[in-house]
Amino acid sequence: MSLDSKLGADSPPTTEKPVPGSMGICSTFNRVIRQIMPNERTGLPLPMQAHRQLGLLSATTLVVASMIGTGVFTTSGFLLAELGAPALVLAAWFVGGALAALGALCYGALAREIPESGGEYIFLSRTLHPVAGYLAGWISVLVGFSAPLAATAYAFGQYIQPWLDGVPPKLAGSAVAVLFALQHAIGVRWGAAVQSVIVLIKMGLIAALSGFGLAQVELGQLVGPIKFELGSFAVALVWVSFSYSGWNAAVYIGGEVADPQNNLPRALLLGTALVTAAYLAVNAVFVLSAPVPELAGKLEIARIAASALGGHAWAQITTGLILLALLSSISAIVMAGPRVWAKMAGDGYLPQWLGQHRGPPRAAIAVQLVLALGMLWTATFEALLTYIGFTLSLSTAATVTGLIRLRLRRGPTMRVTGWPWVPLLFLTGTAATCGFTIAQRPIESVLGLGTVALGVVAWRLKRKNGGRHYSR
Repeated sequence: MSLDSKLGADSPPTTEKPVPGSMGICSTFNRVIRQIMPNERTGLPLPMQAHRQLGLLSATTLVVASMIGTGVFTTSGFLLAELGAPALVLAAWFVGGALAALGALCYGALAREIPESGGEYIFLSRTLHPVAGYLAGWISVLVGFSAPLAATAYAFGQYIQPWLDGVPPKLAGSAVAVLFALQHAIGVRWGAAVQSVIVLIKMGLIAALSGFGLAQVELGQLVGPIKFELGSFAVALVWVSFSYSGWNAAVYIGGEVADPQNNLPRALLLGTALVTAAYLAVNAVFVLSAPVPELAGKLEIARIAASALGGHAWAQITTGLILLALLSSISAIVMAGPRVWAKMAGDGYLPQWLGQHRGPPRAAIAVQLVLALGMLWTATFEALLTYIGFTLSLSTAATVTGLIRLRLRRGPTMRVTGWPWVPLLFLTGTAATCGFTIAQRPIESVLGLGTVALGVVAWRLKRKNGGRHYSR
């Protein structure tokens, strides 16, 4: 979800700066930061790459790297507490992957028609209304950056707790978020190569846990009594969607993909399928590694599983690698998020004091930090998962609604795989999960709807103040 200086015009521009809006944001660091990071000497944005240079492999890798974030190491303990049975947890991961695949097919159809960078912003601006594109950017800023920063800091504090005896997890998470905010406010940043190494560590950790664990766990544990409750399963799908968010990453750089009409849809679907398989394998290890009571409700389920399967040494190594991955996520969110805020301010959609003048956007860094710390100290991890998953689902549902509208307008000349069943199934599944989430988790759902409503208010204020100029 990104914004452009022409946001609000009847015809959005053809080139957009991509900004990821998911917990896999650190994984898209190389491609995204190159386009939104300022030149270290001048403080001005670097120029965009005008030519298409990414093939199918590069686009697929981007999707995979973007999806594998914090959620895969933190979610299944809460799923066990909510669903009660390992088989249902794996079913939730499978259904979540299937919904992501349906969404990938829908986004692929849009990418064939609008093969440009910009993701939901450009899609919604073209298919529904510029205000819908603006709201996509608004959700990206608040839900794609501030809330994930809070959740990742929370996870860091929980995983490092055994190494910092007596330090509350929220305090440890707050400390690391503040330290990275100070680091990036001063202007020091990790190199893109370091972020690439972290991505490889995440993938290697999943492969090692899957390969080592599946050889030891007893798959027969999946057979047993199951108590299925539709409402609880729907909430579980919202939590799972947090881990799958990123399946649409390639559409953010559609302007740089060669043969986008073919490569973008294939990359979206292939990347989603690969991650779904990996998630099913590693989460089978997590939920079968120990008795359910020892795992249910535990954020640090990966460490518990590693300890049960390989002893203390395995648990320590796994914890260290996960902490490194979490640190990279925090660093990348603290770096990328404020620059989106600054761009919105520069385009007149936020107060200008949040803009980037020379050097890092310090005011935006501070505001994002304050919002993230507020969420960290006032919400549980489950609440953050629900808020993020629910609100991002609203954005993807709106995008697929735009696809349906465009297809009805253009007719059979527009190719949509599985029309009309694929987009209808995605919308039905997303609407059902959101509906049940409103019933089961009303507070988090109201906060998500309130975030969208606040964006509408901001849009109206922008229009009232003359479109591009936001009052100071």
